[in-house]
Amino acid sequence: MSHSIFRFWKHDPDKHLKGDPMHLVLSEKSSLLQSMDEKRNSNLLLVIIRDYRLFKQMYGNDFVGQLDRELRDSLEKAAHEQRQCASSSVVAVGSGKYALVWPCGDMSQKGLGDLAYSFKLKAQNALKRTMLKWTGLGIELGMGYSIIEAGSDWKDSFWKGIREAQLCAGQPMKLNDLEITDHFNTIIRQQNISCKYQPILDFRTGSVYGWEALARGPQGSPFQSPLMMFEMAEQLGSLFSLEEICRRKAIQNLGPITKNQRLFLNIHPKTMADPSFTPGKTIQLLEEVGLNAENIVFEITERHSIQDFSLFYRTLEHYRNQGFRIALDDTGSGYSGLSTVADLQPEYIKLDKALIENIHRDPVKRALVETTVTFADKIGSKIIAEGIETKEQAVCLLDINVHFGQGYFLGYPEFPRPDLAPHCKELNSINDMSRKAFSCSMPVGQVAEAPYSVDESFLVSDAQDFFKNNVQFSCIVVTSENDVPRGLIMEYHLNRQLSSQYGVALFFKRPLSSVMDEEPLIVDENMPVEQAARLAMARETLKAYDDVIVTRKGKLYGAVSVQKLLNTLAKVQVEMARGTNPLTGLPGNVAIEQEVEGKIDAGNAFSIIYADLDHFKVYNDTYGFQKGDAIIKLAAHILSWAIRKHCPENSMLGHIGGDDFVLITRPEAVEKTCISALRCFKRIVKYYYSEQDRDRGWILARGRDGKEREYPLVSISLGVIEINGHCTLMEVGERAAAIKKYAKSIPGNAYAKDRRPPLGTSPPGR
Repeated sequence: MSHSIFRFWKHDPDKHLKGDPMHLVLSEKSSLLQSMDEKRNSNLLLVIIRDYRLFKQMYGNDFVGQLDRELRDSLEKAAHEQRQCASSSVVAVGSGKYALVWPCGDMSQKGLGDLAYSFKLKAQNALKRTMLKWTGLGIELGMGYSIIEAGSDWKDSFWKGIREAQLCAGQPMKLNDLEITDHFNTIIRQQNISCKYQPILDFRTGSVYGWEALARGPQGSPFQSPLMMFEMAEQLGSLFSLEEICRRKAIQNLGPITKNQRLFLNIHPKTMADPSFTPGKTIQLLEEVGLNAENIVFEITERHSIQDFSLFYRTLEHYRNQGFRIALDDTGSGYSGLSTVADLQPEYIKLDKALIENIHRDPVKRALVETTVTFADKIGSKIIAEGIETKEQAVCLLDINVHFGQGYFLGYPEFPRPDLAPHCKELNSINDMSRKAFSCSMPVGQVAEAPYSVDESFLVSDAQDFFKNNVQFSCIVVTSENDVPRGLIMEYHLNRQLSSQYGVALFFKRPLSSVMDEEPLIVDENMPVEQAARLAMARETLKAYDDVIVTRKGKLYGAVSVQKLLNTLAKVQVEMARGTNPLTGLPGNVAIEQEVEGKIDAGNAFSIIYADLDHFKVYNDTYGFQKGDAIIKLAAHILSWAIRKHCPENSMLGHIGGDDFVLITRPEAVEKTCISALRCFKRIVKYYYSEQDRDRGWILARGRDGKEREYPLVSISLGVIEINGHCTLMEVGERAAAIKKYAKSIPGNAYAKDRRPPLGTSPPGR
């Protein structure tokens, strides 16, 4: 026998332990001796994983090994949280059996029973996820307790206590004999329950969509944890009473919200099917505080079985008819799967935090959540991602179009109800960053064509004649007197209406307004092609291929077919795939990112110069797209000249998109490159203006607010950052955007260098 293993019985222990070789490793024996006092009695708790051998036979050593580790960890954590047994040791006393031992204090036998019940609930909750993952079932642990009598033969006393505790674990726990039960009943009777609210972020708007109400028991009591409170309520048959109190307090203490905001209330399926649970009481509560059923979402988890499914679903449908909405909690955890989603058809699907953890690093989780979002969109549900704890998780979820988010990074549960954390307003998805900084798509106005437009009195018969004689036109745009688009007629829609049984008789001599589409897709000329294409293809099937109306400052500018949008987008994407910008021929997004990542991996210091044109939109609107493209090409030529003149051969100039460029070079080449580029651009750009504008040094134009004012000539701003070690592309993008913003705040042609330590620099002391 190994000298590091000690067996602590002589022949055949109690029959309940027979065949289960109990042993303690040397370290456990040492900690156990420290926990026991030969002169004082000791408390002992025994926790048993029932059916341990069966689990091992069916699922193998990996499964039971994981159960062992999680059970031990949960017991050590629970012991650390309890003042009475902070000095206890957790030791393995057999396969799937763990004991806690600590000197007796002033704890009564009832108090020991209370503690055992508390440990049992916490341990079962810790093991639930693993049990569901492997078996699809929950777990019921055995829990017993005893007193180890003081004496010289501590080994015999210890094993005697183990046997007594195991006998205790084999008997049903009598809750009515526990002090903790009296404590719980007092809480219910006195309604001593508080409520905190955790905000839910709307990723689309960056604002608070709603709050989840989270019940809490008295501070410092075992029932401060909602887990303990609701587990005890279910055991005692007091679930409905507890949830009624929680629901009332959550509604009464919420405060005013808008009609579009929601309050999420956790509710047990058994409670919803309780005959005493009537929507009338909840509606009355809502009316008292100025809310209505549309503000309330019942959040349901299927962690517990539903005895009467038919009653539950009938009741659920009844509440939906009242205006309440339904959210399915813990989706993806094992409790709630696709079959549950199909049965409940919830308005909201809450993704379990296990799916969200490390989603920004795990392509499988990302793909699963992306698929779930697509699925939800098709069935009319919205996704709420729970457990968001980092910015990286939030950005990833925003990037894959998750609808809503919840978690400590976005806001902690508090009372009164909190707003979102300030940094939520600064979230930008990677796609958003790409659209703002790396998009190479041209504006839709550049591909629009002059349409045929008529007023609303134009006759249907005249429209049919027009299409017959002008086959190059597929649509007619109907406008008002001031040239504002009012509707659209597509030739194939007109023919379909006239070919119906009474179509000609009904419409032929009527004005075109009687058959036009009154809600056509209308976009501004500056909208990117890819965005216009997405909006077009997102329309209902019947209108998916209708032409898109393009406006300039609200008035008709042109029209473009979906086919032309898609062809243009495909051409741009081909250019991007080849790594070049279609306008300047410079390396594009992919090449820039690869270059930056390569230099970061190489570990050499380098600088990035972010170039952006100032007042370019005003110039583009005033002089037109062709002249705007000429200005962009001028900037490309000047930057190329500057990099050739002052930078080493391994430097790179890339065209991110629009009027944004990136130069990647050595730090020592930055100053000369920037000064040369600024001087050259300032000298040449004025020749791209009319003589009048060039002489006075400004142009008269309308800004984004529609007001006419004087604007300076186009200038160029350069923001410089330095990288000196490992960092992410997201960090590079954020730092570059910040210094670019500062550079643009300096009037005229200017450059600004980031004065913070270079990215990748280790902080002091590391």
